[in-house]
Amino acid sequence: MFKRICIIGVGLIGGSIARAARQQGLCNSIVGYGRKLDEQNLQTAKQLGVIDGYKLELAEAVQGADCVVIATPVASIESIFTQLKPLWSDNTIYTDVGSTKGSVIAAAERVFGVVPDNLVPAHPIAGAENSGVTASVDDLFLNKRLIITPVGNTNPEAVQKIQGFWERLGSSVSVMNVAHHDGVLAATSHLPHILAFALVDMLGHKDEQSEIFQYAAGGFKDFTRIASSDPIMWKDICAANKDEIIPLIEQLKGELDKIQHLLESNDTQQLFETFTYAKNARQRFLDQFDNN
Repeated sequence: MFKRICIIGVGLIGGSIARAARQQGLCNSIVGYGRKLDEQNLQTAKQLGVIDGYKLELAEAVQGADCVVIATPVASIESIFTQLKPLWSDNTIYTDVGSTKGSVIAAAERVFGVVPDNLVPAHPIAGAENSGVTASVDDLFLNKRLIITPVGNTNPEAVQKIQGFWERLGSSVSVMNVAHHDGVLAATSHLPHILAFALVDMLGHKDEQSEIFQYAAGGFKDFTRIASSDPIMWKDICAANKDEIIPLIEQLKGELDKIQHLLESNDTQQLFETFTYAKNARQRFLDQFDNN
């Protein structure tokens, strides 16, 4: 499918892309790129056979690549675009894996003036708590969703090729507009992470006085699992998508206020109906998940 893939940022996602692409025979060679301070991780990636080699100079890394995958945190993508601008090739397809797409599109417009037609923004709905190339696996994207968010001038052939690439990696690919993506992910991913971080932050301070964590059951562990995610990465994601997240936080405040009022007024029937609706709504989600 590709002769040479350059992966900018060989961590969990970038490394897993490399592993899966190699396993599926989707390229002849894979080169990684990172900064000097990332060299140990790049050396590890090469030793593990995740990549064929690596470069610390971007011009050398992208030379001859017909596909460039930007797998760095969303906050760094504008800097990557700036570095890529003088190296940009019309014969290469560029894509990213950022969790927010509005910020990626805005960064491209600031750097290039217009979003290049061979840039195909994408987002794999997959991940893990651990980071770095040692956490990468070859089946991370198997049966996971992948969203492509082309803009008006995006080359349809480039979209088709990136879609085919991700489908070969095992993903179920959807195409949607940027605003829709950021709204959906704010509700289903970004807000839940904020909730987990906020809850553990609150209880962590209590634990320092009352040792409550030693009495926490498995449900607490399951509910708060995502609070083990990389704080730097999630700080950047939340900042990039704050316009979608803040209204959701306001809605959640309203929901918590409603439940508080039901408790204060001893309205257990309405409390039961609220919990029942939530239980049924989650079951609808599970039914859809099992059918996809």
